[in-house]
Amino acid sequence: MATQTVKKHKTIEYGRYGYLFIAPFFIVYLVFQLWPLIYTFILSFQDIYVKYGDEINDGFTLTKNYASVFVANDGTASMAIRTFGNTAIIWIFNFIPQILLSLLLAVWLTDTKVKLKGAGAFKVMVYLPNVITAASISILFFSMFGPNGPLTKLVMDLGWIDNNRFFIDNAAPTRGIISFIQFWMWYGNTTLLLISGVLGINPSIFEASDIDGCTGWQKFIHITLPMLRPIMLYVLVTSLIGGLQMYDIPSLFNVNMNTGRGMPDDASTTVTMYIRFLTKTGNFGRAAAVSVILFLVTLILSVLFFVFMGDRDKKAKKKG
Repeated sequence: MATQTVKKHKTIEYGRYGYLFIAPFFIVYLVFQLWPLIYTFILSFQDIYVKYGDEINDGFTLTKNYASVFVANDGTASMAIRTFGNTAIIWIFNFIPQILLSLLLAVWLTDTKVKLKGAGAFKVMVYLPNVITAASISILFFSMFGPNGPLTKLVMDLGWIDNNRFFIDNAAPTRGIISFIQFWMWYGNTTLLLISGVLGINPSIFEASDIDGCTGWQKFIHITLPMLRPIMLYVLVTSLIGGLQMYDIPSLFNVNMNTGRGMPDDASTTVTMYIRFLTKTGNFGRAAAVSVILFLVTLILSVLFFVFMGDRDKKAKKKG
């Protein structure tokens, strides 16, 4: 009986090469993002600081760094709480007008009845402020509202103020200008996101509403806004994250060059600016604690937004 030889065909497993392509991302993420995040948590429980040029580590502490975040040594609200308040005020006063104007422009630019000529060019002009660097915009606005700025001189000539440093010597105008810069820089990006959301709505829905005799306001309230809930949630959460991490504009507009803290009287000092100040002065443990608190605040607020602005239809089906 003749023996039959069975030939074994070698198969090449191409799947393993995929791991080689995704490995660089995970290596970079582990080294430059995940490990610094973990180390920040560890550092927040250590009493570590710099004294006379030497780094001193007094060991682990559970409450000292976090207690200093909420209460100052004299029992008053700490500097960290003040900076959280500054950040919230600046973000709120730039996000509210930003989302309102962006909604208006998105509906206007996508309205088939308006048929705006040159809509593409208009979209480019709306987005242009987002292309300009933060340093350029900060210097521009400081030169306009500074001691010898043209707008400062104008309001002085009109007799509205008698102090040529009114804008940068008071908390409200300083915060207002920073909020306006943030609004001006980012409303174009928000507008384009909302435009993409409006264009994703089925046109037949608007056609049916026109047949039923709905007005433009009724279509906006009962069709556009509900259908834009997912993209509105995305805009809100991303703006919240960016707002809480606000650094470039406030740190370049009106600051003390020696300490890097906002003027006047820390009125424009944001959370990230305060973290930078703590690390600069060697308070590494306290800076880590503020960073962890910032992370937790961002996480909690983002989850709340997802809960309250999530898809109500899906929630109703789950309950049913």
